[in-house]
Amino acid sequence: MDKFFLALLAFVPLTVIGQFFGMPPIYIFFLSAIAIIPLAKYIGEATEELSARTGPAWGGLLNATFGNAVELIIGILAIKAGLIEVVRASITGSVIGNLLLVLGTAMFLGGLRHKKQEFNRTAAMASGSALFLAAIALTIPAIFSQTAQGLSVNTVEELSIFVAILIITLYASGLWFSLFTHKHLYTEEEVKLEPRWSNKKSVLILLFATLAVSWVSELLVNSIEPMVKTFGWTELFIGVIFVAIIGNAAEHTSAITMAMKNRMDLALQVAIGSATQIIMFVAPFLVIVSLFFTTQMSIIFNLFELVSIVLSIILVNLVVADGESNWLEGLQLVAAYAIIGIAFYLHP
Repeated sequence: MDKFFLALLAFVPLTVIGQFFGMPPIYIFFLSAIAIIPLAKYIGEATEELSARTGPAWGGLLNATFGNAVELIIGILAIKAGLIEVVRASITGSVIGNLLLVLGTAMFLGGLRHKKQEFNRTAAMASGSALFLAAIALTIPAIFSQTAQGLSVNTVEELSIFVAILIITLYASGLWFSLFTHKHLYTEEEVKLEPRWSNKKSVLILLFATLAVSWVSELLVNSIEPMVKTFGWTELFIGVIFVAIIGNAAEHTSAITMAMKNRMDLALQVAIGSATQIIMFVAPFLVIVSLFFTTQMSIIFNLFELVSIVLSIILVNLVVADGESNWLEGLQLVAAYAIIGIAFYLHP
């Protein structure tokens, strides 16, 4: 597997060469998309090495933070290019992707190796409650915009900024809960694994991979509009499926690896923690950042996106409620993701 991802790194220079020689944007899109995957994988592997010294809470935070750096970078570049619909769609896709595809795949593959996997139910439900609260914070502005007549652009913008600041505050409070006041809920009853890399090596790989992802992501964003014109795909579909899956590559690798090692507490912290950070930090942060660009982004999502997010959160909360998982529950989450993905493909 390591050799496979190492081979995929060849797509980074291939993307550079393609861009230099003026290769059509469609090819640049797929080359850059593939190039991001191994970079995100090494981000995940480096954070896994660091998390071996910190425990599941800090480890999950590290994985979620650097995994979502891809979404954050792509989001800022897309806002700069005026692709607001792609940004909101990628946020939606990242949330349902982490909750259904990433966590589902981790539970499925982990369940094939281990008949039953147990995790801290209290910690999982606390994370699920934070997610549900975040969904409410996204839902209220959308309902408000649908029911209030004659809203001005300034009113929508002011509401978005207020909600964005409030959500970020709640996210910071959740971090304080998991890392300080109630950190005992996020500890694993197992021998701590010895890291293979030094802190210096892990940090250098994180920095290099993050910088490389930033550059490749710009090429990816610049090739989105030609993709829309060529294939007839909507910006909604590209954002929800392609951009989100590319951005979630790090979470895929880390969560699945942890689940197969029977470290489900950390796998849940990576997947659910990443989805929580997308809603409670990445989305509101992008709303605030958009104020510095020509096109502003509101925190108001369309009904289809909101329903997909809320149903994903409800399903995951039901799955983790008993404090254990198996391969069938993982398969059910993946199937739910497939249904939602097909619906986004067919959505006009």
